[in-house]
Amino acid sequence: MNIASLLAKKGSKVITVQPEQTIRQALGLLADHNIGALVVVDRDSRPVGILSERDIVRSAARDEDVFVKTVSALMTKDVILGVPQDDLESVGRTMTDRHIRHLPVVDQRRLVGIISIGDVVKAQRDLYRGEVETLQIELTEEHGKPAGR
Repeated sequence: MNIASLLAKKGSKVITVQPEQTIRQALGLLADHNIGALVVVDRDSRPVGILSERDIVRSAARDEDVFVKTVSALMTKDVILGVPQDDLESVGRTMTDRHIRHLPVVDQRRLVGIISIGDVVKAQRDLYRGEVETLQIELTEEHGKPAGR
């Protein structure tokens, strides 16, 4: 299974923010859409960063003026990106190893989606569940017993 198949099920909607917007505006988007991260895009809608709730909370703990700062002041600039062809097993490993919860997905430098570590775990769980069910059916058929008994 790859990112493209996950996005086909999940959808490709991505909530974005511009670097010059304020953290208060970004918080409004996070709250309105009940999401944990925003992809920061340039004027051509190309990803230039990512901003998470966690980034904002950490900054707020140190600086009460965080809400008037710009997104560019807090965003992670070195964004790890995925492509639709990426295998979910390797994506999950990368996200875990790099402590990434959200992975923007690009195709020819154009933003086409975003996946979370939760999306990856759920997709892998569903895949394994299907494999287990198939094996159970095969085993019961081999022993001449009807499936499910």
